[in-house]
Amino acid sequence: MSRERIRIGIVGLGVISRFYLEALPSLPDLELAAVCDLNADALAPFEGRVPVYRDHRELLASADVDAVVVNVPNDAHFPVVRDALHADKAVCVEKPLAIDVQDGRALRALAADRNLPLFTAFHRRYNRNVLDLLNALPAGVPVERLTVRYWEKIEEHVGRDRWYLTPERCGGGCVADNGPNAIDVVHLFLGEVALHESKVVRDAHGVDQQARISLRAADGTEAVVDLDWDYGQGELKDVEVRLADGQVLHADMLAGYPEFKGSLTHEYAGVLQEFADVVGGRRGAWPDGLRALELVTDVYGAERAAAVPSVHPSPSPARS
Repeated sequence: MSRERIRIGIVGLGVISRFYLEALPSLPDLELAAVCDLNADALAPFEGRVPVYRDHRELLASADVDAVVVNVPNDAHFPVVRDALHADKAVCVEKPLAIDVQDGRALRALAADRNLPLFTAFHRRYNRNVLDLLNALPAGVPVERLTVRYWEKIEEHVGRDRWYLTPERCGGGCVADNGPNAIDVVHLFLGEVALHESKVVRDAHGVDQQARISLRAADGTEAVVDLDWDYGQGELKDVEVRLADGQVLHADMLAGYPEFKGSLTHEYAGVLQEFADVVGGRRGAWPDGLRALELVTDVYGAERAAAVPSVHPSPSPARS
């Protein structure tokens, strides 16, 4: 970037936006330059501080910003990110990249065509306890099995963003919502993985509330993603690594952060610092979110395929 600080516009002031806003003052490379939300009440605290907009297209056309953070409901990710890329803005988008895998692929292609960073915010990859575990893995000892658990009561986490509870807007249930973060932690430890098998449990309304997803790395290492959207005992989010020599190492994502959502403060500082490094040209690779979206799509596709009864041809009549 030619100027000293990267000017950020935030599109969407929902429940997660406060963690971006809290992190920005601690990051010297970034400054808040504009905000956008459909709700005038959400914009009121920013009046007189930075330009405010009710339409993201007006922000993109009028605000002096280098990059945008997209924090709108999941079903709006695709059009807002697309418009930002067409406006030549670098993009940091909340997970998932999109709710439709073809839209996600189109966004990756558009970003590549316009030579712009497209960055998905997987905040758990910046969790200190997760990183301490990753850094503690002994050199030369293969990982035999990785397990990521992501259990919570979803209604306790959505705040006023009730759209999370509408599958058409969220993209699904626990697989669409918590799946990308958990899958990205697998990517952090193992790199590229593919779906091996999965089991999805739905409630009476057809929303996926639990899932157990088995993944495989190219070398055969197994990873299990264990999701629960209906966990009634607070929340449990952790990583377990079983090594080939029998050692079992563990990281609790929430340890040391007793307040509700307490770990998110430092995690989103990590998100924004890496995004600043990407935009500033100091990083050559980053998570764009497409592979996690493809794996979520694979899980739902495997579930649909398993629900379709196999059709076997009728035996030919015996000939006399």
